[in-house]
Amino acid sequence: MEACVCVIIPAYDAAATIGRAVASALAQPEVAEVIVVDDASGDATIAQARAADDGSQRLSVLALPDNRGPSAARNAAIHAGRAPLLAILDADDFLLPGRFARLLARPGWDFIADNILFVPEGAEDAPVPVLADRHRRLALHEFVARNISRPGHPRAELGFLKPLIRRAALEKIGLRYQEDIRLGEDYLLYAEALARGAVFELSEACGYVAVERATSLSGRHRTEDLGRLLAADRRLAGHPDIAAADRAILGRHVAALDTKHAHRRFLDDKRTAGMRHAMLPLLGHPRRLLGIARAIVRDKFGAPSATGPIAARLLFGPDEFE
Repeated sequence: MEACVCVIIPAYDAAATIGRAVASALAQPEVAEVIVVDDASGDATIAQARAADDGSQRLSVLALPDNRGPSAARNAAIHAGRAPLLAILDADDFLLPGRFARLLARPGWDFIADNILFVPEGAEDAPVPVLADRHRRLALHEFVARNISRPGHPRAELGFLKPLIRRAALEKIGLRYQEDIRLGEDYLLYAEALARGAVFELSEACGYVAVERATSLSGRHRTEDLGRLLAADRRLAGHPDIAAADRAILGRHVAALDTKHAHRRFLDDKRTAGMRHAMLPLLGHPRRLLGIARAIVRDKFGAPSATGPIAARLLFGPDEFE
């Protein structure tokens, strides 16, 4: 099969893992280009990325002059690349052999994503379960519902998916990453694509390994980042072309984000200005106040945290393809 995939690797202070990510992408015969976008790292990310080059002239490294965030890094690579298919690979993660050959054998999609094996840092050699290669369509309402966090449960949001994306599909609907978004950027792109009619297919088989690290960027977001994601989610939920059923589940997602954002603001205000000041924005908002109270109780006394890696796990199981 002709090489047709552009693998995009956004990277920030990823010197310890970028070489593995690059090597796993270059090992896929279907890859025409690997573009590492260094987002103004302060370590040896660029040098380590170049050290993983296999001499095939497929690797390029873009160095951004200042830190612009994951959305801008993705867009820079989309603009620089030429291959008709795009694939995002986080700098902590790696691809399994044969991934693209298997996905490319399927016709009729705009986005196609396979299962993800989450492994704790230090257990990257965990065995990969052998799964049937069953496929099905992903609808907007299911995607959004699976991105509403469930405290006390292992994280299984479908925003973690790392699909192959047809460049032509993005061009047709005029879609790019929103560059002010530093959290949930993949969720927003996928949700907007589905809302605009993109065909998104899921494969049960696993071809992507995500390494869970305590220092990952997704675990270090600011309240401001969460607020921007909330604003973008509200805009999506308010789009006039969204079907009623999809609008309802988007409303639930917005409400969950709103509570999370209010909780973060409360903690920030309490730390900087005291309890009285922190309570003022909550007056007249009983739902937010109740959500914050539940979160505080959960943090102090309740459900065990699901943020720390415990054991290897898959994003979705066989029952989701029956």
